[in-house]
Amino acid sequence: MGVFTELAKYPVFTIVDVKRLVGNEKTAYSQIERFMKKGLVKKIRKNIYSVVNPTTDQLVATRYQIACAITDTAYISHHSAFEYYGLANQVFYEVYVSSEKKFNHFQYDRMTYKYVASRTKEGVVAAKNTIGVRITDLERTVIDSIRDYNKIGGFEEIFNCLEGIYYLDETKLKRYLDIYDTQGLYQRVGYLLEHYRDEMQLSKEFIEYCKDKIGKSRRYLILEAKSESSYNSEWELMVPEGLFEISDEGDEILA
Repeated sequence: MGVFTELAKYPVFTIVDVKRLVGNEKTAYSQIERFMKKGLVKKIRKNIYSVVNPTTDQLVATRYQIACAITDTAYISHHSAFEYYGLANQVFYEVYVSSEKKFNHFQYDRMTYKYVASRTKEGVVAAKNTIGVRITDLERTVIDSIRDYNKIGGFEEIFNCLEGIYYLDETKLKRYLDIYDTQGLYQRVGYLLEHYRDEMQLSKEFIEYCKDKIGKSRRYLILEAKSESSYNSEWELMVPEGLFEISDEGDEILA
């Protein structure tokens, strides 16, 4: 069981890891097959395996560790990053995985792993106290989620996540905004974060920085809410009416 003991040190492993332990590929595949028949190891997808915890009969690997093993450039992003940071209002049965290498969406154990094209390596960090997890830092998570709001649960869920944030590094925010360099993104980020400026400890200068980048074009904050939107001249945005108002039930009205 020496090989199994060594594999148990990895939350997720591949045939290359087994080959390193046993010496050749044929033996490595045979060893994995034996472990799988005994219920000691489960195959997640092609060339991704995890050891089974005998006490719970569950994988040792978490969904985040599985996600980061899909490709050698994979990392957790968008709503899944908010979940990891404990800021999400609800847990999705989807894991958003950014990667430079494309992969097909797949399901495992009721969880869907969804590919998102990686636009930059900036702001990707190793998660603290967790082996094998790469994730966007909080500032990049905010920018990416506002940029791709239609892919990660919509604006209502973004609001829920933003409300739990008490500090953002505006130098990082600027850097990520400048990497994407999209006028509409400066508009959306500036408009939304101005509402949370005090809570997130953002300066007026940061808000003005966003405002200076928006250009002259009038855009919709939420395309799906065109008919319920009114014009905000300060940000050149068509904004859903009552966006920041509180309903009688205590929820944000997001039209």
